Amino acid sequence: MTYNQETYYRFPSPAKLNLFLHIVGQRSDGYHQLETVFQFVDHSDTIDIKIVKGNKVELLTPIEGVNHEDNLIVKAAILLQRNILAKSTSTENLTLGAHIKVTKVLPMGGGLGGGSSNAATVLLALNKLWRANLSLIELAQLGLVLGADVPIFIHGFAAFAEGIGEELTPISPKEYWYLVSKPDVSISTASIFTAKGLTRNTPKVNLYGDITKLDIDLCHNDCQTLVIKQYPEVAKLLAWLVEYAPSRMTGTGACIFSRFETEQEACHIQSLLPDGITSFVAKGLNTSPLCAAIEKLALR
Repeated sequence: MTYNQETYYRFPSPAKLNLFLHIVGQRSDGYHQLETVFQFVDHSDTIDIKIVKGNKVELLTPIEGVNHEDNLIVKAAILLQRNILAKSTSTENLTLGAHIKVTKVLPMGGGLGGGSSNAATVLLALNKLWRANLSLIELAQLGLVLGADVPIFIHGFAAFAEGIGEELTPISPKEYWYLVSKPDVSISTASIFTAKGLTRNTPKVNLYGDITKLDIDLCHNDCQTLVIKQYPEVAKLLAWLVEYAPSRMTGTGACIFSRFETEQEACHIQSLLPDGITSFVAKGLNTSPLCAAIEKLALR
């Protein structure tokens, strides 16, 4: 397998939705124990990568307000690079440099997992481009160092997640059309998970070992109650949306997803949204579009 060092390779970095989010406990290290269902949507950032000689990793499209070394894209590349170097008996013929560009469409502070998705895309792509040949399990373990949501993007299948979000059971929820809406506010995940008023003792879903018994409509988002108290913009938008369709916040917000049977219905409600609301319409996906991109790359 050979790669042209003058070529940028393009990869999608998709959004995820938490179709529900229960907080069932908190560990001694501060991490929260969760139950959630992750599903992807067909709406993605785009990451372009070119391998270069040497071991320098450069993000050519810095994100305002984020230091280069703090960006999850850079941290993911360096983490993988160090893992490869630690395992290699000879570094003479290794080419572990990269120029990376990201085109952002996923909002920061929206609960769509954009940063985690970017990190996972870089890990998967560079694993191929650098010929590291790590397994998905190994990459997911690396990704967990960067964030609890990274493993779901590595594995690329819709899942019922437990633990801190890394214990994954494949699931196939209906692939609805979603209107994803966001008021003009960004919410820090850390601020929600450290808030005193957050519910942390929701009873675990009892599935009796049968994932098909899970009824997502009977579940909820434990973060939503707190967020709508602290962020009136989210509360107002959610109250407006539920008049038209089943609507729920994803993750720690601020994005709200409303589900529809057809794209036409979703687009119609999108056209009615109040001023100042950013939004997109996308199909729910039980397989990440990144999977196909990585598989296609392997055939080059």
